[in-house]
Amino acid sequence: MHIPDGYLSPMTYIPSYVVAVPLMAYGIKKLKGELNDQTLPLISSLAAMSFLIMMINIPIPGGTSGHAIGAAAISILINPWIAFISISLVLLIQALIFGDGGITAWAVNSLALGFVASFVAYYSFKVLSKLNENIALFISGWLSIVAASFVVAVFLGIQPVIAHTPDGKPLFFPFGLEITIPALVGSHILYFGAVEGLYTLLVVKFIEKIKNPFLKGSIKDV
Repeated sequence: MHIPDGYLSPMTYIPSYVVAVPLMAYGIKKLKGELNDQTLPLISSLAAMSFLIMMINIPIPGGTSGHAIGAAAISILINPWIAFISISLVLLIQALIFGDGGITAWAVNSLALGFVASFVAYYSFKVLSKLNENIALFISGWLSIVAASFVVAVFLGIQPVIAHTPDGKPLFFPFGLEITIPALVGSHILYFGAVEGLYTLLVVKFIEKIKNPFLKGSIKDV
């Protein structure tokens, strides 16, 4: 789901940096407030797991592939702001070292896979956990990645409209919303949402099982 360089017009990625940078600055401030001897190993471990699962692409019919994110687990266990920063840093490393995702598209990727996925997971879990915690964990993970895929689909799908030649030829990503939304959102509803939901359920229950003292008192307030 990482958008590479060359797919987004400057009219898209420049404003996305304007939006993302202040949010990241606030997220880093929240991260500094949470870091201590107990939280640092947990945050580092969860970020490392996100890095790993985002590198494991799962083939799907049609010759494409996708991956889980891991944002929901960090968001539910710790804080959505910290999940946003963790995923953004993972995306930056993947873009700089592995060429997985573009530098110009980093802000858009961070807003979708980091910010949107983390906050959708956090608030959906907060509502659904009153009914059943295990189901809430799975659905929160599923919703988080489906929401992220919708944002990516919209950013890609609007490119032919906002950046094209006088005769209408797209200058960047060539396919419109009628293609990007079914392709991206549909595959995440059917495949990757289930993977993200299962990952979220297993990771959160495991961390709770080993009784990390930082997690006492249930989900933390934003």
